[in-house]
Amino acid sequence: MMGREHLVNLYHLRHLRVSVVCIADPHLPSQRAALELANSFNWPLQILMDIIAHPKPHHVLVEKPLCTTVSHCKQVVDAAKKREDMMVQVGLEYRYMPPVAKLIQLVKNGDVGPVRMVSIREHRFPFLVKVNNWNRFNVNTGGTLVEKCCHFFDLMRLFAGANPVRVMASGAMDVNHKDEVYDGKVPDIIDNAYVIVEFDNGSRGVLDLCMFAEGSKNEQEISVVGDEGKVGEAFVPEGIVRFGTRVGGRDGVQTIKTVDDRIKYDGLHHGSSYLEHLNFLHAIRDRGVQAPEVDLTDGLISVAIGVAAQVSIEHDRFVTIEEVLTCV
Repeated sequence: MMGREHLVNLYHLRHLRVSVVCIADPHLPSQRAALELANSFNWPLQILMDIIAHPKPHHVLVEKPLCTTVSHCKQVVDAAKKREDMMVQVGLEYRYMPPVAKLIQLVKNGDVGPVRMVSIREHRFPFLVKVNNWNRFNVNTGGTLVEKCCHFFDLMRLFAGANPVRVMASGAMDVNHKDEVYDGKVPDIIDNAYVIVEFDNGSRGVLDLCMFAEGSKNEQEISVVGDEGKVGEAFVPEGIVRFGTRVGGRDGVQTIKTVDDRIKYDGLHHGSSYLEHLNFLHAIRDRGVQAPEVDLTDGLISVAIGVAAQVSIEHDRFVTIEEVLTCV
């Protein structure tokens, strides 16, 4: 699904002299061959490592999650450090959704003062069917809070302007996929959770995830509160941001409709993946001036928070980020 969306995005960037020179899975036989190869390479780490190690200078936009384990993420980070001729950007495209981008702008402008609380709610439909149902098992994905929710942990860290310290989570597989069986195995991915993240500047974030909530007007609702005001709610896909201050009170709340005229293709992510490609292209062409907006450290930390949340659910305790970053 994401591969097709990326291809259509590149098509809509052709006016900027972007071309597709290789497609890995044009039909089912090659798709099967690619899956067999990926499995033999301990997907996806070894494939990504081979790309980074290729002798010809090139740049990489890697989909999220960077990897499904912290140790694999760290191997990629270390390998990329040896390639000063290479730029690597991680596909955490939720930053580019117009209402989220507006929220980021308001926070960075200091309109709410120091950020104290970040709340992200995703209430949506269950996981879609993917090739060979790979997304039904933690062993393939790292867990729902890694593969699916690294986006939201990236946003929390961005809004907080700080690094995570510890994580507490509660979640389960309560509704979805319980009647499915693949090769004699029942899926084990959680479908709902609450996750609390504490940051080193004293701010906190919370994720409210439910994947059996199709009856929701908005799939994502994001709230950022500081000493002086409440920047958001940002509503996706409704595309609005509400902003208010403590002084202005309820009557002073503004509603802002967000639009980004640069978007030429909305896709399934409200234009964010198009903007991701556009920004990556600009970073490549401004090499030495503009760094990737979402770098490997961002990818690593977003996965580390997700791993900590999965461990917290499994062991019923707070988990420190230091613990998951130092665990081999």
